[in-house]
Amino acid sequence: MASVRKLSVSAFVFCSFAACPLRAQESVAKPPKDPASSCFRAAEGSAVPEPADLRSQNGVLRVDLAFRDYRDANGTMRYCYITESGDVAPNLRLHPGDTLILRLKNEATPPAPNASSGSQHSNHTASNDSNAKRDPCGGGTMTVSSTNLHFHGLVIPATCHQDETLKTLIQPADTAFEYRFQIPPTQPAGLYWYHPHPHGFSKAQVLGGASGALIVEGIEQANPKIAALPERVFVVRDQDLVHPDAAPTHADSMPAPLVMRDAEGDILNSGTDGGKPAKDLSLNFVPVSFPQYQPARIAMRAGERQLWRVLNASAITYLDLQVLFDDKPQLVGVVALDGTPLNENGAVAPRILWQSHVSLPPAARAEFVVKTPPSGTKATLVTRSVDTGPAGENDPTRPLAAIVVTPDAAEPRSTLPAAPAQPGSAARPTPVPVSFTATPKHAAIPLGPTPRAWLGDVKPIRERKLYFFEEPQDPKNPNSPTKFYITVEGQQQKVFDPNAIAPNITVQQGDVEDWVIENRTQELHAFHIHQIHFLLTEWNKIPLDEPFLRDTVNVAYWDGLSPQYPSVRLRMDFRNPQIVGTFVYHCHLLEHEDGGMMGTIRVKGVAKNRKQPNTH
Repeated sequence: MASVRKLSVSAFVFCSFAACPLRAQESVAKPPKDPASSCFRAAEGSAVPEPADLRSQNGVLRVDLAFRDYRDANGTMRYCYITESGDVAPNLRLHPGDTLILRLKNEATPPAPNASSGSQHSNHTASNDSNAKRDPCGGGTMTVSSTNLHFHGLVIPATCHQDETLKTLIQPADTAFEYRFQIPPTQPAGLYWYHPHPHGFSKAQVLGGASGALIVEGIEQANPKIAALPERVFVVRDQDLVHPDAAPTHADSMPAPLVMRDAEGDILNSGTDGGKPAKDLSLNFVPVSFPQYQPARIAMRAGERQLWRVLNASAITYLDLQVLFDDKPQLVGVVALDGTPLNENGAVAPRILWQSHVSLPPAARAEFVVKTPPSGTKATLVTRSVDTGPAGENDPTRPLAAIVVTPDAAEPRSTLPAAPAQPGSAARPTPVPVSFTATPKHAAIPLGPTPRAWLGDVKPIRERKLYFFEEPQDPKNPNSPTKFYITVEGQQQKVFDPNAIAPNITVQQGDVEDWVIENRTQELHAFHIHQIHFLLTEWNKIPLDEPFLRDTVNVAYWDGLSPQYPSVRLRMDFRNPQIVGTFVYHCHLLEHEDGGMMGTIRVKGVAKNRKQPNTH
């Protein structure tokens, strides 16, 4: 059908580190099993643990999670999700059509009685009756201990108890809050994730470690080339620097770059490919801390190929991943980005796209095949420097893990099926209706691609322009407070107001639109929208023809001189009836989102007598 697609530089756009030997008998660090214990963090240099896998049974996955916090030895607040058995940040594994029933208990430390209250969320006013039962769906006063959940990348309704983040606020005094929804039968198989989304405190909670992977099974059906591969899930998180006062280490006599900080205290881009990072990183909670960057360790067996599912769960840090063998970049075989396989929705032949590096903005995911290094090879997983712009955070080159070949490497926790079922041929439980009294039944359901036309073949009915903008109180002082905006051209420029009733954008379910997103700032931004995926069709006005959809995309920074702003053109897909409702779009650098760089969109339902456009 279509020719081989060319991926843009924004999707795949590292330097040498000594690998540490991994003793064959060394065991992987395990999270504590005491449910009352603090959030798990491994020691630097540890072997990378695999998150626990919680799998659906008979079409249902039932999970009880506690949201917890504690202060570490440095006084830094940590957050995590922990199960009753003590597993931290488990992988939630479901099939298309399954139902997730997740009970979240907020066990974070309540704010001090005399502490200043947070912002008022939505138009809800808490009752003066202390005995009245509070409704977590109705908003209320948000504090640092308020939380909720966003299921990033899933095409599910933006309603309370499913994926609503504007009004849903779960407080420490609340009983366990139940999330219950169906994974759509047409949801692409791949890597998604869950994380808190309380406006104003999203950065603090995600930076503190509150995140986990959600996997929709069946990627081997979309791409049989990877059937039977062992798979590993790697979650990269960022955190405040453990050694903020340390000087960068240098192999030469060049002086360390001057450290400059923005109003949030994050270190600005040094422009040198080095220097002090804005944040430390960790790999499945194994920290890789500045300035020594002692890498974590990944063990593999000789002659093995594995599917690595990598999530950038950072609050503000960009990644540019690369595998090095003896300091030389190696090709990795990309099969999916942002949870969507590279097969144009099943309309073209499956492919493995071999790339030398994979760029992941905050919130993005990549799934790629990695080959075991030859015996005796120094092999490393690194993230290379990302130029985030003069006003952006500093993301220098650094290692994440040493890859070590040993015959005693443990088998990965999960392996893809060897004989993928054909769409519609597998007997699977029917989805459980999203109600609070439903019970699972058994029957065959189709697992094939959506019947809707490929998004790239659909003509948009309108075009909109949006732009990122920042307004520092003192343009000459990077430490001055900054207002963050994402504005629809023609509308008044203002920071996001959680109490606003009118949405910034209104569309009709069934519509397809083109959005041009401009960056009128001197730092990189990552555009994300809830409930849908989109197609990148232009990068800085250069046409692209990509075989996959996204939910997060970079928008390059402005150099301050060019007459045209950097931009992307996105084909926005509002055809799915599941997304009727009001939800948000924002920059996924969470300090920007918390600072006001967010807007709302309302998708209106189609009247029964109205013909739906753009469905074929």
